Amino acid sequence: MTESTAGSSQIDVSIVLPVYNEKGHLREEVDRIAAAMDASEFSYEIIVIDDGSNDGSGEQLREISGIRLIQYADNRGAGAARKIGTHQAKAPIVVWTDVDMSYPNGDIPKLVRELDGYDQVVGARTSEEGTHKLARVPAKWAIRGLAQYLSGTEIPDLNSGFRAFRKEVALQFLNLIPDGFSHVTTLTMAFLSNGYSVKYIDIPYAKRAGKSKFHWYADTRRYALQVIRMMLTYDPLRIFMPWAVLLLGIGFVKLIYDFLTKGFRVGTNTLLIFFAGFVVLLVAVLADLIVQVSKPPYEVDPAPANGSG
Repeated sequence: MTESTAGSSQIDVSIVLPVYNEKGHLREEVDRIAAAMDASEFSYEIIVIDDGSNDGSGEQLREISGIRLIQYADNRGAGAARKIGTHQAKAPIVVWTDVDMSYPNGDIPKLVRELDGYDQVVGARTSEEGTHKLARVPAKWAIRGLAQYLSGTEIPDLNSGFRAFRKEVALQFLNLIPDGFSHVTTLTMAFLSNGYSVKYIDIPYAKRAGKSKFHWYADTRRYALQVIRMMLTYDPLRIFMPWAVLLLGIGFVKLIYDFLTKGFRVGTNTLLIFFAGFVVLLVAVLADLIVQVSKPPYEVDPAPANGSG
């Protein structure tokens, strides 16, 4: 690993940029971010993680001044790069975005301003410009619906990579973040599941520069599994209780049917349905108990409402 530093003693915002084979538009994107931040009221640093690029991106990055550059020989994944950048961030506010020209990085100061009174602000995309639209759009809609049900919260954009958040809150959950694309989904679910406020603002979304690294089947599958995994981590009752109630309800209906048609004799299948319902109920209670006793002794307080505190 090599690192170059553009230091600052006290800064407001750390902007984390993962890079993997993005040669050709790196300087333009870094200049766009720097120009927007220079024109704002915020002091800042730009942390670029070269995640094992092999197209010459690393060489190009070493020619760009004013950034903290961290380079790795092997590709670890966008999630791993963002975790590293967040750990390395010197500011209390961290911004995640991409360098593929798709997000409105000139609006980063606006994103940071919207964080006042919130723990995280996410740019909700108003259009879908990704690859494999026919499969990607309905899959994302279904997964977002699942996440909204499991979290009990409306989520306009579950996996936007354009977001600002309080670093001290996010540090509690970085160990849960996977190395792949589902890391942004995980951060959203972790904040919501632990009572932290997430605000969404509409943003335009442009067609990316360069080649997408997203695999529609494998990464969509990971998204769905990660949403379920996060809810099992924080609120298992929301997953298990509906199934327990359903099985026990079917069992009671079948019991009444047995009484009416079999002379008060209970069928073996009725007992099996009741047994399955009670097992699921027991698993739900035990899982919830494990979650409660596993909570850390110290938790960061949520951000107070704008103008209070």
